[in-house]
Amino acid sequence: MEHAVIIKEGATKWDIRQKVWDYIEAKDLANFPRPVHHRIPNFKAAAQACSRLPGLQEFKSSRVVKVNPDKPQEHARFQTLSAKKTLLVPTPRLRTGLFNKIVPPQNPTKEDLRVCSTSQGVKEFSVPIGLDASVQVDLVVVGSVAVSEKGYRIGKGEGFADMEYAMMASMGAVNESTVVVTIVHDCQVVDIPEGLTESHDLTVDYILTPTRIIKTECQRPKPDGIIWSKLDTEMLQKIPILKKLRALEQKAGKDVTLRAPPAECEKLKEEPKEEAKPNPKRRPRREPKQDPKPQHIGPVKDGSDRPEGGAVGREPPQCPSSTLYLGGIPAGLRVSELKSVLRERNAVPLRLTWQGAQHRAFLEYSDEPAADLALTALQELSINGHTLQAERARSQRGGRRPNQTQQRPRRKEAKGTAHTPMATATTVSTTVPDQPGT
Repeated sequence: MEHAVIIKEGATKWDIRQKVWDYIEAKDLANFPRPVHHRIPNFKAAAQACSRLPGLQEFKSSRVVKVNPDKPQEHARFQTLSAKKTLLVPTPRLRTGLFNKIVPPQNPTKEDLRVCSTSQGVKEFSVPIGLDASVQVDLVVVGSVAVSEKGYRIGKGEGFADMEYAMMASMGAVNESTVVVTIVHDCQVVDIPEGLTESHDLTVDYILTPTRIIKTECQRPKPDGIIWSKLDTEMLQKIPILKKLRALEQKAGKDVTLRAPPAECEKLKEEPKEEAKPNPKRRPRREPKQDPKPQHIGPVKDGSDRPEGGAVGREPPQCPSSTLYLGGIPAGLRVSELKSVLRERNAVPLRLTWQGAQHRAFLEYSDEPAADLALTALQELSINGHTLQAERARSQRGGRRPNQTQQRPRRKEAKGTAHTPMATATTVSTTVPDQPGT
């Protein structure tokens, strides 16, 4: 069958996601929430595709079914409850645990089950399942952004489906016989090069679309546990339940060594200055009003886009590394999404200075050759239909960007607003690996 979305040779995971998202938006194939970019698309015929689930023999013989919490799989959750099977739903972004068991009210009506299948119902009619629970999952239903008929799957890039499966494998809830199903629109079935998938990527056994059922016959083994060497401390901060799982596996004698972070650039040491003693007789000087500026804040501790904790400074630390300027960042883009793009392009910097309100970011690399490679990789980069501008950042002491013509002098601006790495900003760690990401 000819695919609606054609994937060019050499495409990255991010290129494939972008192609599928753009196609769904252009053809108006999705319901709310829109746009579908950076989401598991809630395609319009989702309920029709989910209705194929009860026809699978593997579903009929299953007792415990785990279904992802996204909107397009809501009808799959309803089908599971209607068949009187045990329904497990992962907690969103694994913030509070692994998954919850949905417990409908006694003698439920179909309307009760429909309510239990919604995101709000999952919150109200569920009980948490711990890592030490003895549970055997027979069937796993996941969402996808793209999937191939060979069973290779690409999610939205944050890796939670891969992580959930790996954690279930670690606790013995799934094994090599567990069947994995994904439910997508027909246009989301594309050609995915085998080389794009890695050992931590989850593959699927069945693809359900509004028009057909595809059995993939995929021979690649699924993850059999967490690959700790692909994670770092930031991921443990982002997903607290990983800490508990790591402690359990360490106690069991397993190797839980984390991935070493890249070498940190050394901050320039400043000689401490003697503080002037205040004169009690002198009237305090009023500070002039200034426009609010983004602040330089320490690394994000919880992996979210809102920085928390850390000392506030006047400017990012100067590092002996080459810096790139990335402009034209679309409004609403999150730091984690930009980091996913950089990983896809093999352009992960030592430090990322985020100035989202100004639609720009600064990427600091270890040396000029590394910056040159990253600059080449980021050319013609497009996110959400916006083409980003990647170039060498101006010197910290001044100068102008490449290809920038001399302009007439402009009104003097407040300190810290110039386009240089010295501009104050939110600085976040960029060491999160593309594991477990898709």
